[in-house]
Amino acid sequence: MRHTLSVLVENKFGVLARVSGMFSGRGFNIDSLNVAPTHDPELSRITAVLNGDDTALDMVTKQLRKLINVVEVVDFHEGQAVQRELLLVRVKADSKTRSEIMQICDIFRSKIVNVAHDAVIIEITGDEGKLSAFLKLLDPFGIIEIARTGLLALKREANGTTV
Repeated sequence: MRHTLSVLVENKFGVLARVSGMFSGRGFNIDSLNVAPTHDPELSRITAVLNGDDTALDMVTKQLRKLINVVEVVDFHEGQAVQRELLLVRVKADSKTRSEIMQICDIFRSKIVNVAHDAVIIEITGDEGKLSAFLKLLDPFGIIEIARTGLLALKREANGTTV
């Protein structure tokens, strides 16, 4: 089963190693891992997408809460969070194909951030389905390179809407 965990931690040396070690020690494969400071420079947020069963996840969550430097642990269930990922992709693009690539970018609300003679770099954000569909349409042009951030997530407000 796939799980998204948000772990708020003190921004200190070695915390990421302890948290990721906890995941691997319990047999979870980490699909994506993202760590960044929050609005408070003393805290960082670790967003991890893991594969594993519910019982093991419950145990890991309890053990994470006991770790020094861990402030909060949230397991996002389906629909509880706004989840996005950033993708940069370098695609072959010559004068004949560039306009078609630009049309695809318009449809997906992505933007071209770099243009070279024979390629473009495109930036896009969205959920996993949107990014997969985008890459599938670009594949025939020739994807040269991809860089992804991994999933980011924030808990939804009870009465909020997604734009």
